[in-house]
Amino acid sequence: MPANPNEIKKREAAGRAAIKKAFDTADEESGVALFISHHLEEIGADYWKQHFSTETPEPQRILDSLVLQSHWGGDDEIETFDFTLPEDATNYLISVSFDEDGDVSGITMES
Repeated sequence: MPANPNEIKKREAAGRAAIKKAFDTADEESGVALFISHHLEEIGADYWKQHFSTETPEPQRILDSLVLQSHWGGDDEIETFDFTLPEDATNYLISVSFDEDGDVSGITMES
């Protein structure tokens, strides 16, 4: 059964908020912090300059730029939402999982 478009939008917004909150906790081992630090180190300055007009963008700007790559899982295909950098810059994802009530239950970095 296809998911309700309003539920997809709601979960996308909740996922984005949870990603930002997870980064703000200052846990350097969190999936979100690792995603940011890894990509700041590994992606060339040209990419950052093209997308952010600077070679070293602030992490918050990177988080704001994440795009929803897919959502999947469960009967409605809305248990997990995968976010990544624009223009297929990486194979890494920040995956946000939801419980059956639609609440965020986990955030991980995946490849």
